[in-house]
Amino acid sequence: MTKGKIIKGIGGFYYVDTDNGIFECKARGNFRKQKITPLVGDDVEISINENAENTIDTIYPRKNELIRPPLANLDQLFIIASLVDPKINTTIIDNLTAIAEYKKIEPIIVLTKTDLDDSAQIYKNIYEKAGFKVVVCDNTTGDGADEINKLLNGKCSAFTGNTGVGKSTLLNNIFPDLDLKTGETSKKLGRGKHTTRHCELFKTDNGYIADTPGFSSLEFKQCEKILKDDLPYCFREFDDYLGYCKFSTCSHTNDKGCAVIEAVNDGKISKSRHESYISMYNEVKDIKEWELK
Repeated sequence: MTKGKIIKGIGGFYYVDTDNGIFECKARGNFRKQKITPLVGDDVEISINENAENTIDTIYPRKNELIRPPLANLDQLFIIASLVDPKINTTIIDNLTAIAEYKKIEPIIVLTKTDLDDSAQIYKNIYEKAGFKVVVCDNTTGDGADEINKLLNGKCSAFTGNTGVGKSTLLNNIFPDLDLKTGETSKKLGRGKHTTRHCELFKTDNGYIADTPGFSSLEFKQCEKILKDDLPYCFREFDDYLGYCKFSTCSHTNDKGCAVIEAVNDGKISKSRHESYISMYNEVKDIKEWELK
């Protein structure tokens, strides 16, 4: 029995990275009976057989899983946002940080195109105040790439952001042998942007990353929903104020006696973050738990 991590799944075959190399495996039939589908990122135990197919025998409990891309056990989500072209959208960033928090994934904000705009410090202050790690990158010089590389150490990470924010350039600065081009997947791994997409992890010297430039912010948001009762706990700067509102049913949107709104008015919580919370709340306030099944 050998332990490893699934790094690719395609056509019913799973490729498991172990200390002894990568092995092609099939999942045992009992997983199908239990309605369990192995996911890329799963930590597993496999049997290596000389005269038969290698098999995945055990899938260890997941700490999280995503619907699209179908990934398990993600440690970090790097949210890439450019200051210009396209212009930074804090609502998108806040949606992604909330979903990451909900999934118990650590969000890290990366600001790019700092050579074209000098407003990085404004946004850095907003997100550091909320309790997030923020990295400022200049993709023309490579500044910031080393800092991100260090954050990848021993972690399973993914990158997300809208088209044109500089995901590919950033990843090329960190891993030149990936040979990524804007809007394309990794040529090193043999897939261009017009071929069939499947989820895969790329092993680095010190961790794993999704082998593509990332998945779109819109796709991520559409596939992952947070119910209204869970939403306040996905804004970490709210933590110190939850439970101190005048009414236990407080929605933290426009309620009287709301401790969160008071913190916003006192400048302890960024107004833009609270506005994003209200927007998300209004989107999900009428959704029932059974509708997400």
